[in-house]
Amino acid sequence: MPPPVRLWESPEREREGKRVVLVVGVGCRNLMAYGRFLARSLLSASGSPSAQAPRRVRHPASALCWEEEKKVATVVEPGARESEGKRAGRNAHAQNAQRRPLSVQQQQQQQRHGGFSAVSRRPFFPALAWSVQELRAQPPPPPSILCPRLLSAEGGVSAQARWASLFTSVAAAAAAASSSSSSSSTKTTTASPSSSFSSSSSLSPSNPSSLHLAAAAMPEKRPFERLPAEVRPINYGLCLKPDLIDFTFEGKLEAAVEVKHATNQIVMNCADIDIITASYAPEGDEEIHATGFNYQNEDEKVTLSFPSTLQKGMGTLKIDFVGELNDKMKGFYRSKYTTPSGDTRFAAVTQFEATDARRAFPCWDEPAIKATFDISLVVPKDRVALSNMNVTDRRPYPDDENLVEVKFARTPVMSTYLVAFVVGEYDFVETRSTDGVLVRVYTPVGKAEQGKFALEVAAKTLPFYKDYFNVPYPLPKIDLIAIADFAAGAMENWGLVTYRETALLIDPKNSCSSSRQWVALVVGHELAHQWFGNLVTMEWWTHLWLNEGFASWIEYLCVDHCFPEYDIWTQFVSADYTRAQELDALDNSHPIEVKVGHPSEVDEIFDAISYSKGASVIRMLHDYIGDEDFRKGMHLYLTKFQHKNAATEDLWESLEHASGKPIAAMMNTWTKQMGFPLVYVEAEQQEDDKVLKLVQKKFCASGPYSGEDYPLWMIPISICTSEDPAHAKMQVLMDKPELTLVLKDVKPEQWVKLNLGTVGFYRTQYSSDMLESLLPAIRDLSLPPVDRLGLQNDLFSLARAGIISTVEVLKVMEAFVNEPNYTVWSDLSCNLGILSTLLSHTDFYEEIQTFVRDIFSPIGEKLGWDPKPGEGHLDALLRGLVLGKLGKAGHKATLEEARRRFKDHVEGKHILSADLRSPVYVTVLKHGDSTTLDTMLKLHKQADMQEEKNRIERVLGAISQPELIQKVLTFALSEEVRPQDTVSVIGGVAGGSKQGRKAAWKFVRDNWEELYNRYQGGFLISRLIKLSVDGFAIDKMAAEVKAFFESHPAPSAERTIQQCCENILLNAAWLKRDAENVHQYLLQRKASPTAV
Repeated sequence: MPPPVRLWESPEREREGKRVVLVVGVGCRNLMAYGRFLARSLLSASGSPSAQAPRRVRHPASALCWEEEKKVATVVEPGARESEGKRAGRNAHAQNAQRRPLSVQQQQQQQRHGGFSAVSRRPFFPALAWSVQELRAQPPPPPSILCPRLLSAEGGVSAQARWASLFTSVAAAAAAASSSSSSSSTKTTTASPSSSFSSSSSLSPSNPSSLHLAAAAMPEKRPFERLPAEVRPINYGLCLKPDLIDFTFEGKLEAAVEVKHATNQIVMNCADIDIITASYAPEGDEEIHATGFNYQNEDEKVTLSFPSTLQKGMGTLKIDFVGELNDKMKGFYRSKYTTPSGDTRFAAVTQFEATDARRAFPCWDEPAIKATFDISLVVPKDRVALSNMNVTDRRPYPDDENLVEVKFARTPVMSTYLVAFVVGEYDFVETRSTDGVLVRVYTPVGKAEQGKFALEVAAKTLPFYKDYFNVPYPLPKIDLIAIADFAAGAMENWGLVTYRETALLIDPKNSCSSSRQWVALVVGHELAHQWFGNLVTMEWWTHLWLNEGFASWIEYLCVDHCFPEYDIWTQFVSADYTRAQELDALDNSHPIEVKVGHPSEVDEIFDAISYSKGASVIRMLHDYIGDEDFRKGMHLYLTKFQHKNAATEDLWESLEHASGKPIAAMMNTWTKQMGFPLVYVEAEQQEDDKVLKLVQKKFCASGPYSGEDYPLWMIPISICTSEDPAHAKMQVLMDKPELTLVLKDVKPEQWVKLNLGTVGFYRTQYSSDMLESLLPAIRDLSLPPVDRLGLQNDLFSLARAGIISTVEVLKVMEAFVNEPNYTVWSDLSCNLGILSTLLSHTDFYEEIQTFVRDIFSPIGEKLGWDPKPGEGHLDALLRGLVLGKLGKAGHKATLEEARRRFKDHVEGKHILSADLRSPVYVTVLKHGDSTTLDTMLKLHKQADMQEEKNRIERVLGAISQPELIQKVLTFALSEEVRPQDTVSVIGGVAGGSKQGRKAAWKFVRDNWEELYNRYQGGFLISRLIKLSVDGFAIDKMAAEVKAFFESHPAPSAERTIQQCCENILLNAAWLKRDAENVHQYLLQRKASPTAV
């Protein structure tokens, strides 16, 4: 497809039943600067001082661009077919919502034009509705800054001359067209039009090889360098004007900067936006216009070149630029939503972390380069406009009565990745926290009631953090807003926190208990960042874990304060601690602290190591120091570095000062080296004492560690006994490979357990005698829940690694028959799910399902289907977990009851409670047919609440018939599923059955271009890959996955791909090693009358 064409037309230039139309844009948004110039020339020729702003029109066929110069200025008969763009400008907003993402074929066509910026690879480019006054006042930029990326790619001066010639020819044609239909003409001196398109013939379709020219000329990849220190921002004055119809925005930046060292260029970050003009005005001196822009696309930088040296001192940098409201859920992007009346519309929203502020405005997009921000937005007057700070002024926009300009107060000094703005339609609920901060929760229109729970949590959380840190929240307000299309769970933008709808909205009648808990945790996490991350910011992305690990720990502390009935710290072990250990046992894990260079590397470390392992080692550190000294150290850290940047070592120094303990020495063993230890322990009775011998070695998912080096950790060891299971009898810091301890007055019949509370980030392997003595404490529940969980999880991981037999673990699992705790059951369920997936590769899969039914039946019968008086949050979670597990495993009574309740729900006789919907849905689908799937898809379409849609999307993959599996996968990429939720649907299919796993992997390969185009450069691409292939257990599949991604690179997911291949090989080894023994055990157990 040839480069796109931009048409401008003047509404007042109708002569003799015709109107003049001018073709002005070719393939790159930079050329819109010339579009304004040429449109201005045309309007000026009319002699009409009251000429209106040019209307935006797109020509339906870009090929017009390649025709001879006589068609550059042409006329269109009235009544001729309207272009897509003109209809969009004239029709209602909702009618523009039907645009689809580019097809794979369109993307491939665009890629043939290499060298253009990412935003230039579009079938059409919306232009900006500039006023006539702006058009007349705006001088054309000099030819030297015309599309510098295109010029440099095509050969410098000669290309520049060709393109300059082209545009003088266009100007001449415009003047000729104008003078032929007007009595009052304006003469313009131009070059001869005869050379216009012949000069650029090398770019025509007749010479397709030339279309690869720009890409071929791209420089080789260079080592990444951070921005030079010559110029630094003090304040950004930023005005943005988004167009919610054409999905573009224009921006004006006036930045107060300091030139620290004399230079003739300014280097900034810039991606997917095009600069029109730039200048620098030294304080008290004349303005200097930039003479060139050099875009380094690979490093996402632009260099502004100036004709003279910029001397040391203060000055103002001015930049006019344009960009696209993209559909990639990063930068300044568009988010589709549906109004209560059913219309489809779009909001303009932001997501800048880690390195996407540069997609909204040219900036110094590094966390250590902080500045203040004065933000204003020009928006439709019927839309809500929000930013980090409170609104200080809202007034009509002088050039358009339908717009208003909204100005916001100046921000504190902050990093660019925390800047945010939102333009859309929202309702809100509000309150003030006890310390006087205005708290608002913004919801979709008509759903304000669903914001009340998050509002309550936020209003409790702010004072909690203020007291905990002894540092007040520094802004006058905090807004929490639900965004329809949002890749992450939430983002901690200072003063304007953005969330997925499912992470913020709670319907009192239709939200389940797990959703309420999730919202509480996410709100707690993001508000913690307002101090830890926003007030004090990491110096560079290497210290990302400091932000995310800390917030992932303290969110639990906050929720435990607000909702003690959640028993949230036990859930932490299952949700974060064990998840981190599972990943960190791989050879392809990484240390908590990873040296980050190029921005593309940042996405790789937004994973369970930075979040969950980070949170786990902070939890261990807090326990080692004690709460009082920990709080003192946190206060010292936050006050010392407020409005500044800090590194990991700065936090250790503050905590060491407060506690007097060797924090840095200890924590470096956890953050700077990969992995974690396995502590082997055996006991010997010596009279009334027990002598323990402890040995630490690195724990590996592939089996006993056999490396040449001997990594060591400084491990806080805590030990309890049956005499007092809830309190430590001994605490010691193990800083050597082996350690011998004497426990006084511990009788032979008393058991001993390491890692009280499962707080230390290590696994424990007990001698057979010690393990045998602990099993009765599981059955009689004398061991606390979190320790029962930790013991079972350690054993399961040891079996996966081949250190002990899987049969041993199955025997221990049977000891949990009396278990009442939700979180213990949740972890047990997860591990049995992993084992079931592994054994789906065998012919005795049904036997493991029988085992699952036997294990879960007693607790299922005890709980029943309906809540009992006095039950609480955890009982509701447990009931849903157990019934879902029994239903999927084919428990007959559960299946029959689920079908009955589902029928009543669909017919409206008795609506299922929110807590029962997931288990009922997954049960009927697992054992359902095409009618069941159609009914579920109908429920999805009718659902008004995103939580319900997501609930259905996650279980659709349980369907088992091949043709229905394919139908679900097709549905995943349909307009019915939000872009960020497609991954959950595909992942549900892959995890639903052996057939689903194969079908999902094939679907991902067949649709890779579309999926990669949608998610590239973000964590969703990594999640998609992991969910699609992690369940395989055949060696050749690892080779197949590796080969596919060698030919279809996904740089931001490279580590995830390696981890997935490693997991597949580990699964295959596990299956070969233990499958037959497990089969024999299950058969023997089935024949035994003592089976559970």
